[in-house]
Amino acid sequence: MSKENEVLNSLDQHYKTTVLEDFKLARISRETSLLGRREVLGGKAKFGIFGDGKEIAQIAMAKQFRNGDFRSGYYRDQTFMMAIGALSVREYFAALYAHTDINVEPASGGRQMGGHFSTRSLNEDGSWKNLMEQKNSSADISPTAGQMPRLVGLALASKVYRKDKALHDMTNFTNKGNEVAFGTIGDASTSEGPFWESMNAAGVLQIPFAMSVWDDGYGISVPKKYQTTKGSISDALSGMQRTKDKPGFEIFKTKGWDYPDLCETYEKAIKLCREEHVPVLIHVEEVNQPQGHSTSGSHERYKSNDRLAWESEMDCIEKFKEFILSSGIAEVEELEAIEKDAKKYVREEKGKAWKAFNALIDNDFNEVIGLLNQMANESSNGVFIQKIADDLKQTMGPIKKDIFSAARKALRFMRGEESTGKTALIDWLNRGMDSNDDQYSSHLYSQSKDAVKNIPIVDPVYGTDEKIDGRLVLRDNFDALFSKHPEVLTFGEDVGKIGGVNQSMEGMQEKFGELRVSDTGIRECTIIGQGIGMAMRGLRPIAEIQYLDYLLYAIQIMSDDLATVQYRTKGGQKAPLIIRTRGHRLEGIWHSGSPMGMILNAIRGMYVCVPRNMTKAAGFYNLLIQADEPALVVEPLNGYRSKENRPDNLTEFTTAIGEIETVVEGDDITMVSYGSTFNICQEVVKQLAEVEISVELIDAQSLIPFDTKHEVAESLSKTNRLVIVDEDVSSGATAYLLDQILVKQKGYYHLDSEPLTISAKDHRPAYSTDGDYFSKPNAESIFDEVYALMHEAEPNKYPKIY
Repeated sequence: MSKENEVLNSLDQHYKTTVLEDFKLARISRETSLLGRREVLGGKAKFGIFGDGKEIAQIAMAKQFRNGDFRSGYYRDQTFMMAIGALSVREYFAALYAHTDINVEPASGGRQMGGHFSTRSLNEDGSWKNLMEQKNSSADISPTAGQMPRLVGLALASKVYRKDKALHDMTNFTNKGNEVAFGTIGDASTSEGPFWESMNAAGVLQIPFAMSVWDDGYGISVPKKYQTTKGSISDALSGMQRTKDKPGFEIFKTKGWDYPDLCETYEKAIKLCREEHVPVLIHVEEVNQPQGHSTSGSHERYKSNDRLAWESEMDCIEKFKEFILSSGIAEVEELEAIEKDAKKYVREEKGKAWKAFNALIDNDFNEVIGLLNQMANESSNGVFIQKIADDLKQTMGPIKKDIFSAARKALRFMRGEESTGKTALIDWLNRGMDSNDDQYSSHLYSQSKDAVKNIPIVDPVYGTDEKIDGRLVLRDNFDALFSKHPEVLTFGEDVGKIGGVNQSMEGMQEKFGELRVSDTGIRECTIIGQGIGMAMRGLRPIAEIQYLDYLLYAIQIMSDDLATVQYRTKGGQKAPLIIRTRGHRLEGIWHSGSPMGMILNAIRGMYVCVPRNMTKAAGFYNLLIQADEPALVVEPLNGYRSKENRPDNLTEFTTAIGEIETVVEGDDITMVSYGSTFNICQEVVKQLAEVEISVELIDAQSLIPFDTKHEVAESLSKTNRLVIVDEDVSSGATAYLLDQILVKQKGYYHLDSEPLTISAKDHRPAYSTDGDYFSKPNAESIFDEVYALMHEAEPNKYPKIY
């Protein structure tokens, strides 16, 4: 045999081996889906959503996925995750059962339901791993199309890394920008706004953004003719197809059952995407869904008999099997043996996962049963305790909830009694609650050495009394930050060329270039997503939302994605994004909102900073750049032109997060405020002093967290009266602050008068200064309400004004 024939034979044999390995993986993934559904319907797991029908397309896609690449995907990508070596069958079932050990279920430690995948970007101490030594998946979320905004940032990071040579030494995060961000989505979810916004952004930015759409024809029960114009997402997006003259997307179509074409299509698409940074759309049509949408229902209810027959006939694995047989790659017997082995392997791995999951419970179960039996012998209510023990023994597949519930109920029957069994059970319960707090509630915030709470606080240093506009303090500090940290960049509407609507980035683009200081389109959702993805890849983005009202466009992605990243991966991933915006009062209904209550309750897991001036704001940015956690900073609109001293130690001074500042000391009333309203309160405090009302004025500084040292309660122990002033709606942020002060800090012990909250009306202000005056707290309204509080306490000293 000639050397040429030997090479051809070797290549042919390699191809055959590869095809059969792919068939094996497809069968393993399918068996995992089938068995997973049975586990849910049998009661061993809570919910199931599976990747059956998408196996072949995902195997083809995985062939192009390299170390350093990132996925931002859809909750049916199990085959892809298996193909890149980031998910085993045992790990899949561990997630289905909600195993809480990250060594067993590394994606989330049992926190996310099955089908939600991620890889671990962080070491146990919260430091970054070398992301170039592994294949990466950002952590999935359930909200449809919610994965799209961060995909923009994951891809844009490659463009930044490629073009900015100062970042080429960040080799833990990039190979000179040659990484591709792979996105996946179900066809019906392309109807969502974040999909369109993200696609448009990627087309404008020209980034290595590879978008795969799995088109199985339905969104649960709704066919795509009701979902998408022309009934085809690639046809609907055809206007984004690039031309010789204008950049855009390269659009590919392929069939979900056509193995050779899928492999060829993905090879072409990703080569173009990786080498030329051209975004691509791969529309994978004719995908089947053998088990329907999920374990919540049956697709027989909404699919016709013809469609169900098509699902069976065009099943991607069956079509793959036909291809293998017709190509002479293998005989029927060999494929049947692979199928048989796949079933056996999946059953075995499922069994091992179930055994490991039960091992978590067995020790606690046996210990509590023993203690309940002991307590039953020791208590006058032993008959009732014994029934609890017997009922627990009879529970089919007991979980932690059953064990803890039984223990706590049994202790009720031993009120007023003492015994060794009771003491032991209480000790077990306390240890168990602490352990489960870590398993189910840890990592809402960073637990690393770079957590916000660990960053030292440094005061501003002043060498002169010269006053300048607050915006210049902020601008000069940003200038110094950007010079010091080449990985810092900022973007938003009007941030670049004109330096921001309030000129706090004046001259920055000219100095640092368009890559680091850039304008964006009007697309708040993907401005935040852009920041999330870049932060996940080691950059330090500062995303600007022009005004606080506009944050509402992005609140969903902040709440569902950014705020939960560390929590839902149990410390496996982080996205230390800083979000800038400004508020609160401006003019008119759409530029004067102060929805702080909504924000506070939507983004736990992030920090919320509400500085009263630009020096305080700059201090927050200086601290956050050193930390590894996401935060929102709301700059006060009435502070840009107010005069402040310029600190000498730019980038070094920091503002404490979670600590209040007592700006004015007083004896009669404790007044708490923040941001723009605080500056009004400062003037009112002077006016109140003229009528002999001494106010202790406290700047909250940050709302999440708020006053971790409980200094407001200390102030109340002196003044015995509390006033909270802000410009949110009634019971908005004031309700949060009341809970923090009166309940958490036990401040109610010190009150001699009922607490007073002064907030805005429940509507947005009408246009003009008068609209603001009659809608939001002003100097007169604050003065009058505080005075009335003192009149009620001491009517002779403070007679009625009117």
